[in-house]
Amino acid sequence: MTTVVEIQPRNLHLNESLEKHIHLKAEKLDRHLPQLEIVHVDVAYHRAARDKADTFSAEITVRGKGLLLRAEEHAEEAQMAFDAALDKLERQIERFKGKHYHGRGDGRSAAEAAELIVDDDTGEPSALVAKRKRFVLVPMSEEEAVMQMRDLGHENFFVFYNAESSRINVVYRRRNGSYGLIDPEMG
Repeated sequence: MTTVVEIQPRNLHLNESLEKHIHLKAEKLDRHLPQLEIVHVDVAYHRAARDKADTFSAEITVRGKGLLLRAEEHAEEAQMAFDAALDKLERQIERFKGKHYHGRGDGRSAAEAAELIVDDDTGEPSALVAKRKRFVLVPMSEEEAVMQMRDLGHENFFVFYNAESSRINVVYRRRNGSYGLIDPEMG
């Protein structure tokens, strides 16, 4: 399967050299993750109002079956920003692969690893926790969380790290089709 690389320049002209560099590096990401389908790269120029140094940013979002990862970096040159974001994304991919492919490493099955309790009425064992899931939280806005929820096909809820409040939030679909936000506080 061929990975599609989409490049979106913002406030800058994308020269041929930079475009080739991005395509060459981004196309190699599918070596790490075979389920990778789309690599979307946003490259932007930001004019600094108070600082003499204008900056470039690069945001890379990768999508595939059961996969959504994102990295963003800023630098004085567009290529430097892209390379830094790519390094960050490759570290996320390694963490993702470690959690999803390598498992516990002790040879036990998931059923054996699950903590079991015995039901008092039936005497049958039942799992206290039927399934555990770990995932990388990527900072995003509430609007991005709703879009991610839709993109990933989550019907009921989506857990995310709110970049605006620096807290873990949950966005959920209400019965009337609108969305709600849970912003928990420690008691």
